[in-house]
Amino acid sequence: MKNVTKDQIESARRVDLLTYLRLHEPNELVQKSANEYRTKSHSSLVISNGKWYYNRGQFGGVSALDYLMRVRGADFVSAVETVSGYSQSITIPQETARPPPKRAFVLPPTIKYPAKLTAYLQKRGISPAVIGECISAGLIYESVHRGEPVCVFVGRDEQNKPRYATMRGISSDLKRDAAGSDKRFGFLLPASNPESATLAVFESAIDALSAKVMGKSDAYRLSLGGTAPPALFEFLQSRPNIRHISLCLDADAAGQEAAKKIQSQLAADGRFSHIRAVINPPVGAKDYNAMLMNKLAIEREQKIIKRRERC
Repeated sequence: MKNVTKDQIESARRVDLLTYLRLHEPNELVQKSANEYRTKSHSSLVISNGKWYYNRGQFGGVSALDYLMRVRGADFVSAVETVSGYSQSITIPQETARPPPKRAFVLPPTIKYPAKLTAYLQKRGISPAVIGECISAGLIYESVHRGEPVCVFVGRDEQNKPRYATMRGISSDLKRDAAGSDKRFGFLLPASNPESATLAVFESAIDALSAKVMGKSDAYRLSLGGTAPPALFEFLQSRPNIRHISLCLDADAAGQEAAKKIQSQLAADGRFSHIRAVINPPVGAKDYNAMLMNKLAIEREQKIIKRRERC
């Protein structure tokens, strides 16, 4: 290939994005947590656990080479020259050259009696039956983060092993994923029938729980933990029986734009061409929890009216 050798190409492919930015463009890096970085030029690009994901473009990778071509728009030769050029001119210490060690995922500690969690979820409209079901399945529990009571929502893999946990403050606005969480494994409410062909997708665990309270259909309900789709594609690869997807993302511009992108991605991917994906935003509310709260308020008002009519 013109201008670059095979050795340069192989060398460039081995350089991960975090190493490249640390040594070549350190001013680009913005550290968000012990295990997560962003960049100044692309705020929706997340670097975590040795990988990167560009939320705006809905794609990701590992190498600096892919980043330069797919995000920066460089051609292949220029990208290789950039990476291999900096590698030749700068001696990379062995410790720095290695990808940062992946932090082990450990679930936050459990509070034995989840009274605050139960009260919090009931205040959000989640029924005691659904709460009890999720606690029994190990999908939700109460914990403490830096002295604050939190509700923990757990994502598990096919072997039912916890791989992801997100915390929501019970008495505050805290929102945080547990260190080492793998967002390919989102919070999932299983269908009663494991062979169910229907999946509903939400941004948050609270929205998935809210839809379960309102829903009558036997469907899987998955939270993405945001609008990026890694958890969706991981789920679909392990469940080829899915035929119908309802994209129930928030009704705001960001949620609906993400829903359209996911719908297009599914249609363009041959693995999922058998799936019919429709967009079902919440009706008359920003998200499904707000929709549930509106429904419950109307039901309470109707009960009051009926009582008055009987008097």
